[in-house]
Formats: sequence, C-alpha cells, structure tokens
Amino acid sequence: MSELRFGKSKSMQFPRVGHVKSGLSSHVPETAEFHTREVVEKLLQKDGISLSSSNQALSKSSSNLALSHKLLGDNKHMLSESQCSEGHKTAADATNHNSLTKEVVHVAAETYLLTRLTIILLGYLGLGYRWITKCIALLFYAAFLMPGFIQIGWYYFFSKSVHRSLIYGDQPRNRLDLYLPQKLNKPKPAVAFVTGGAWIIGYKAWGALLAQELAEEDVIVACIDYRNFPQGTVTDMVADVASGLSFFCKNIVEYGADPSRLYLAGQSAGAHLAACALVEQVRKEMFGGKDNIAWCASQFRAYFGISGGYNLPDLVNHFHTQGLYRSIFLSVTFADALQSIHAKATLKLYPGKTHTDLFLQDPMRGGKDELLRDILAVINEGDEEAEAKYATAPPRRRLVPEFLLQLARKVSPF
Repeated sequence: MSELRFGKSKSMQFPRVGHVKSGLSSHVPETAEFHTREVVEKLLQKDGISLSSSNQALSKSSSNLALSHKLLGDNKHMLSESQCSEGHKTAADATNHNSLTKEVVHVAAETYLLTRLTIILLGYLGLGYRWITKCIALLFYAAFLMPGFIQIGWYYFFSKSVHRSLIYGDQPRNRLDLYLPQKLNKPKPAVAFVTGGAWIIGYKAWGALLAQELAEEDVIVACIDYRNFPQGTVTDMVADVASGLSFFCKNIVEYGADPSRLYLAGQSAGAHLAACALVEQVRKEMFGGKDNIAWCASQFRAYFGISGGYNLPDLVNHFHTQGLYRSIFLSVTFADALQSIHAKATLKLYPGKTHTDLFLQDPMRGGKDELLRDILAVINEGDEEAEAKYATAPPRRRLVPEFLLQLARKVSPF
C-alpha cells in the first residue's frame, strides 16, 4: 500500500535576487603602382612603333598589371583570412582538447569514486543472499520497464526544457535538475523534489517522469541530488537537501516561479530526507534565531511525502527482509506527529499499490494517474485556469505495454 502525505504551512514572500563582442579585423595595404609610361614609350619609339599603335597593347599591359596588383592584394587578403582561420581553428582545437581532457579526468575520477564506494558498501552488506537476489530482481525490473526509461531518458537529455546539473553547494553531488514549462508568460508554481533510492542508489534523474508530468501542467520542478551512503551519512544527506532547498528558495524566482506558490515533495528515502530537512529548519528557526537563516520552512505552502519511510526503527524488520540488514541502521508515524502539534496534515492511502506503482508504473501506463491528480489538486487550489487546463487536457500516452508493467510488478524488489 502506497501513501501520500500532505502538510501545509503559511507562505511568505521574499525578494527577487538580481540578474545579469568581440570583433576581428584585418587590414591589407593598397599595392603601389609603378610609373612605366615613359619607359614603355621610349622602347616603342626605338623599335619604330608609335605610341598610338601600341596604346591597345599598353592598355592591356596596364590592365594586366592592375589585375596582377589586384590579385596580389586578394591573395594577401586571403592569406590574412586563412591565417585568422587557422588561428581560430588552433584555438578551437586547443579548447576542445582541454574540454575533452577535463571530461576524461572527470569520468576517471567518478569511476574511481564509484568503485571505492561500492567496495565500502559491500563491506557493510557482505555477501548476503537477500540483497543479491534483490539486485537481480532490480535488473529484471529495470529491463521490463526499459521502453519507458528510454523515452524518459531521451526527454531528460535532449529536451530544451530540462536544465541539468545546476550547482547548489560545495559538497560532492550538490547538483539539481530544473524542469521548466514551455511557456513562462506569468509566474508559475514550483516544486522542489527530492528523489528516493533507499539512501544508497538515489539520483536526481529518477524524478524525471514526475517532473515532466508537472512541467507539462505549467509547474516548475527542481530535482535535488544528494550524497548517498556510504559517501555520506543520513546527517550529510539531510544537510545536502537543506542546502538545495536554500538555493531553490533564493533563486527559483529568477526562473519564472511565483514565490508565494512554492512546494516541497519527496519520494521514498527522499520523502524521509525532505521531511527531516523541513523539521530541522523549523527547529533552527525556533531555537537558533533567524539571523543566519538562509530560508524559512514557511516559504513552502505544502509538503508531499510519497511512499516515505519516517519511522525507521519500525521499518528495520522490513528492510532486513529486503536485504538491508539490521546492522546497517542505528536502530513516529509522521502524520500523527504533525497532527499532535496541531499542524494540518492529511494521510492518503492507495490500496493495492506497491512502493513504486504511483511513481513509475502508473505514469508509464498513460492516462491520468492518481498521484499527479492529487498533487495538482493541492497546487492548483483556487487557480481556476490551471484546474480547467488539467481537466480538459488529453490523457498522456502509454510508455510501456501492459504485460511488461505486470511483469515488472511481479519481480519488483521494492
């Protein structure tokens, strides 16, 4: 059974942050002309040839001389342009070489880091059969959904609406992807989305499908990446998310967002980290003062927690059966905890849904999925134009055949 949690708070506006040819010329000097008339006249008279009879030849000779000078000038101009072109080509080649070198170094560093972290992670997990079988199941799950992943990947890498890997902090993986609606004719609502991944395999691109759906409904989405275990602890992950939310609150207006309509969302582990960042921010505001506060929790009108795990001690047994053994965890029902302090919180359960149905399989099925409908109901509340647009929008096309979706559901490791 999947769930969606809503939490609302008052919003506050904040000020916008401020925004922000070279030419190349060449000069070819004019070629000097020689005074040859007198010399030619004397030579012609010596040979008994009158000047008048040789005017035509002289004219042709002068013309040829002038043409020769012109060609010489053109050749010099062409040589100058060729030299400039060669200079630009050399500079471009050097730039491309440097860029390629940086890319190779970056890939090598990332590969080394990934290998090292994998070895560390295996040291924690060991060779337990549970997580190995779950990894195999994950491979089959991804294979069955691959037709949908390919289409989403094409959108992610080639759509002009997607701005990938904006830097929001100085820690590893402090990047976010920004999804913009096609038309920014007026300020739009914006969602900061924290993707899931069992605190181990999370990545910002996992939110591309939901972000695409929301962007098509005129909602700006920022998918926040963060360090995973063992590169960082949960404390580090929460700090990364908080840093990403700070960047979001300070800068999202410059991308066309309405500062009075900001929302926070998270899925699975991302829901847990987003909730932790939100609660920690409230604690700082209450007990640490607001002098050094970069953003306020009240800037977000609502929080959407999708299939999140909040009471980790109660989930230890479940994680153990999924291959994440008890030794990994240090080991509140979140909606109840919020309601106990008189916060407005709504818990909605989706009977018969798995952990990923709402987030992946249902959107890939096409039509109008329940999760998107419920999120937009909160975001578009009171916006008659947006509500009418969604109500009259054509159903989304199917990305994956039904039999593959059913197979993926059967082997799902989640």
